[in-house]
Amino acid sequence: MKKILFFLLILTLIIGPSQAQVKRADLAGKWYSAAKNTLEVELRSYLEKATPHTIDGEIIAIISPHAGFVYSGPVAAYGFKAIRPEDIKTVIVVGFSHRRHYDGIALLEGDGFKTPLGVVRIDRKITEELIKANPKIYNYPIAFSGENSVEMEIPFLQMALKDFEIVLIAMGDQNFENCEILGKALYEVLKDKDKFLLVASTDMSHYLSYKEANKIDKRTISIIKEFDADKLYTESSLENHRLMCGYGAVCATMIASKMLGADKVEILKYANSGDTAGDKNRVVGYLSAAIVRDTEKGDSNMLSEEQKKKMLKLARDSITHYLKERKRLPVKEDDSILNEEMGAFVTLHKHGNLRGCIGNIVGRGPFYLTVRDMAVEAATGDPRFQPVTLEEMDEIDIEISVLSPMQKIKDPEKIEMGKHGVLVRRGFTSGVYLPQVATEAGWNREQFMNSLCGRKAGMPPDAWKKGGCDIFIFTAEVFGEKE
Repeated sequence: MKKILFFLLILTLIIGPSQAQVKRADLAGKWYSAAKNTLEVELRSYLEKATPHTIDGEIIAIISPHAGFVYSGPVAAYGFKAIRPEDIKTVIVVGFSHRRHYDGIALLEGDGFKTPLGVVRIDRKITEELIKANPKIYNYPIAFSGENSVEMEIPFLQMALKDFEIVLIAMGDQNFENCEILGKALYEVLKDKDKFLLVASTDMSHYLSYKEANKIDKRTISIIKEFDADKLYTESSLENHRLMCGYGAVCATMIASKMLGADKVEILKYANSGDTAGDKNRVVGYLSAAIVRDTEKGDSNMLSEEQKKKMLKLARDSITHYLKERKRLPVKEDDSILNEEMGAFVTLHKHGNLRGCIGNIVGRGPFYLTVRDMAVEAATGDPRFQPVTLEEMDEIDIEISVLSPMQKIKDPEKIEMGKHGVLVRRGFTSGVYLPQVATEAGWNREQFMNSLCGRKAGMPPDAWKKGGCDIFIFTAEVFGEKE
């Protein structure tokens, strides 16, 4: 007996603990083939037949079904074929629990997940960051036992991508509070990252007649296209969640995607099991869709003219009120756009000369409150100038810059003068220039970046050339009282 125990101990040391931390697929041989070659041939066939239309913009998330491949595979293939493999190194699969009830959001810690196609590594860093983000997000391995909303996405990912890692999520109670918790946590861990993809796992209506399923799913798809998580959740609740099984996974992914700069949903393919498997008496609907971030968003208007005027008035009223009362202006805004989290700078000029400029690169709370607070800071807190006085206000012109989400880049050639603002960061040191700085100074890219690194951030002027700092670009919609 002692020899057996000693042998097992030696075997454990040789193999290492990581083998015990690789989750094995539960549905291979049941929902899909357990034979590697057979599975590869089947998935490759679906991918070859899929013909998604060209997407104008960057796909940061897809909505994908999770039934057995013979049923949902022909539809799921559209989303996986639409993504660009070179753009993705981490995939976050957002599923939910079909079989276990728990109030919270389960993650799978460990080293990997093994299917017949091999082992996919788990991104431990992002997994740990999400768990730290909120007490309702926690490691709960049992949630992933036989969970098709998660497992069925992985073989397709293995066929579509190379050298990637995964983060596996299974929502318990799909209430809207959990959607918001997960959506915001995903935004926080992904906002400074690139080469990621979110996968929201859901099937559509269940076990209706072919005709009724098409009717209900068509309406659901029209709601999804509006890209409004609140409305989608409300409509799902009114229908007792029969519109789709993964309504929470989709809503959480929408919340995160919108915060990360996505602005539209593109429908790639819809069909139901009556189309793919033949039986039209009791069908399940399947949708493949892409959530897209417009890489040229800076060329379009983020705010309407009415919204711009409202924000300029708010900035002026906020400064005047503070100078008189030494208190923040109490204000409430119902406009949903003005309540979004967006970065903003408020710039003050007096007779054409800079008189103050303060802002937040990343939105922290409603945009209108950011404008209110940054206006006061620009007037009273810019260390380069004496505080603005009440008597000066008639001579002050106010300008507001609305900022798009940050995009981390490695190639400085992507920086376009007059279009992109830039943030450079090294450790706790950072500096930022708005897009209009280059235009006003008449700088080329080299002058702009040398000044940003050397004068603004206190780094070596050529740090941006030598990999000595992280570089983030953004666009800004700039408007002012002089227009």
